[in-house]
Amino acid sequence: MTSTKPSEGPLAGVRVIDMATVVMGPYAAQVLGDLGADVIKIESPKDTVRHGTLHRTPGMTPLNLNVNRNKRSVRLNLKDEADRERALELIGTADILITNMRIGALRRLGMDYESLAPGNPRLVYAHAQGFRPDSDRADLAAYDETVQAASGLLDLARRAGDIGRPVVLPSIFADKVAALTIAYSTLAALVHQRATGQGQLVEVPMADTLLAFNLVEHLQGQLYEPPMGPTGFALSMNKGHRARPTKDGLVMIIPYTPQNFRDLFCAAGRPDLAEDPRLAGEFVDSRRDGEALAELVESVTPNLTTAEWIEVCSKHSIPVGPVLELDQAADDPYVRDGHLLDVAEHPSEGSYRVVGVPMTFSATPASVRRHAPLPGQHTEEVLAELGRDA
Repeated sequence: MTSTKPSEGPLAGVRVIDMATVVMGPYAAQVLGDLGADVIKIESPKDTVRHGTLHRTPGMTPLNLNVNRNKRSVRLNLKDEADRERALELIGTADILITNMRIGALRRLGMDYESLAPGNPRLVYAHAQGFRPDSDRADLAAYDETVQAASGLLDLARRAGDIGRPVVLPSIFADKVAALTIAYSTLAALVHQRATGQGQLVEVPMADTLLAFNLVEHLQGQLYEPPMGPTGFALSMNKGHRARPTKDGLVMIIPYTPQNFRDLFCAAGRPDLAEDPRLAGEFVDSRRDGEALAELVESVTPNLTTAEWIEVCSKHSIPVGPVLELDQAADDPYVRDGHLLDVAEHPSEGSYRVVGVPMTFSATPASVRRHAPLPGQHTEEVLAELGRDA
């Protein structure tokens, strides 16, 4: 699974410079690396993703291992003139540059798009930060939690849970959504570059990205002008959207259609509930009846085991999913058979679990070819390719 053999992925021959820190930019660059690009990570002497209490070797934290594979690490201090010249020379060999440094710092270093484009007009320059650079929030320090708040996600959590002080989604959600947006945006710009020879600046503000992401379903009545109703997608805001207790555990069952509800109640031995008049039509009114029907569902799910419910739901096409406990994920048959957490041998870290590449290609397979590198591990190798000494 991990080797240094040449890439066979769809981005083989594409060079990416990862000049980003923490998760958003590095994760985007890793996605491109998984797809076959040659990713060179220009690391400053300090990157918080390498800091943490869990590690076998300093700097090799779990988060670092999960966002920096398929990369070569070059350690350069961009405040040092000689190192900055080396970095600029590396950027001159690239198709794509990804950075989340603040625009002021980039300008001082001569590494903003306007400074780099004349010398490399083919460069696709992807710049990501918390808020639009032309807004009055441009200089705010942005973290995942603050972007979740600014995008309306905390408001949705507050309303769906009837809680005064909502907690953030327990995932680095804004960072990863923005990272995937960076990945597909740069690929679109790369198609343009290949067709015309012209690069461009791609701006991906986290707050704008997550707000657009949330509003796909949640704009609702506010889509119209004048508004026809409030924001909030009824199905997603349903307070009954939670794991259901079974005879031996938990399961997520989400019946959507009246027939789903009727089949579920009959399977639970309660055909009387299937006669509920709220289930007589073609659709369920989720905004009006969703919570009440959810309570009925939860009252009958303890009648069967989790395995029995999965069998029933499969038979009747009722949406269902087992509740995966992350501590047990490596032993889950679905995870194991999909090679989503295979064990590999890292040269410095020993045995560790590698998060698998989730997509497949029939002709140009994505792959994990390189383990996450030690800080500066490839400095000499990469600079030698430029004809320089480290």
